[in-house]
Amino acid sequence: MFRCMLIFSSLFCSLLVSTPPVPCSRILWNDNGRAVIVGRNMDWFEDIRSNMWILPRGMERDGLANVNPLRWTSKYGSVVITTYDVGTADGINEKGLAGHLLYLPETSVGARDESVPGLSMSMWVQYYLDQFATVEEAVKSFETNPFQLRMAVEPSSMKAATVHIALNDATGDSAIIECIDGQVKIYHDRSYVVMTNQPTFDKQLENLRQYRGFGGDKRLPGTHEAADRFVRGAYYVKNLPKPNSDREAIAAMMSVMRNVSAPFGIADPERPNISTTIWRTVTDLTNGVLYYDSVMSPQIFWVDIKKINFAADQPVRKLTLVDNFDHSGEVSGNFEATQMFHFLAPEE
Repeated sequence: MFRCMLIFSSLFCSLLVSTPPVPCSRILWNDNGRAVIVGRNMDWFEDIRSNMWILPRGMERDGLANVNPLRWTSKYGSVVITTYDVGTADGINEKGLAGHLLYLPETSVGARDESVPGLSMSMWVQYYLDQFATVEEAVKSFETNPFQLRMAVEPSSMKAATVHIALNDATGDSAIIECIDGQVKIYHDRSYVVMTNQPTFDKQLENLRQYRGFGGDKRLPGTHEAADRFVRGAYYVKNLPKPNSDREAIAAMMSVMRNVSAPFGIADPERPNISTTIWRTVTDLTNGVLYYDSVMSPQIFWVDIKKINFAADQPVRKLTLVDNFDHSGEVSGNFEATQMFHFLAPEE
């Protein structure tokens, strides 16, 4: 456990610039014998204006704290998905490390300690994608080089964003990171393959043990509440048949993510943990392919990161997703050079 830091913000599970934080589901399939696959649903009560970006190596970052901001230069290039183009909600780097930011209302943080470098929550996922090749590296780095997460408040709703993060890599390793009562808690184990929203991860694991197949005798639950999605996700990924091809592996994970999705018509601004699913990703960490599925589009498209030049002399590139539902197939060549988006600064 490590000391947390003022966390957050206005922007996330999604990151949030135009609304409070977001719910979601993340499921890792790391024992299928073929490829490490991770799925993620983005759930919210409105369009979060997501776009997809290619970020090269060599970018100078500033954690945006007023005093003693965390500073670094990106070692690895990444493909990321933003929310409101103010922060990174999801993505994969060129080494196969993927990060996912999800809503957690129990999040609470401590006061600012200016002796510790500060990092805006809008940059939390991006920091890991920029700097680390594996989950093991990322976890160990925080033990030796801690930083403080800083809170931002979404300007229109004035709501703080409370979130937690999942990291996974091409080896199948996994970590869930939460900040509770001013303490950062890191759950690091390959067996931690599911994350949703509240309650906290330790309580989700405790709840899971009440169900058939996990030590208890309760039947599989069926609501869209976070705890039920957690149980269903764990059950389905545990019982998926071994795939015979990469295509079958992606299809299997997509089927699980659709099962834990929330349909239109139930979104509640006061309870973002049960919002409507608006998009999902399934990412092949072994082969470096990110698949994107908007609920507003009839087709899935994907990005093969092996086809991308992440050299430091390359420009930032953007694939516009807002109001653009015609993308299909492999789209790595469709990104256009553009100005870098601005991460949301904390309120200090």
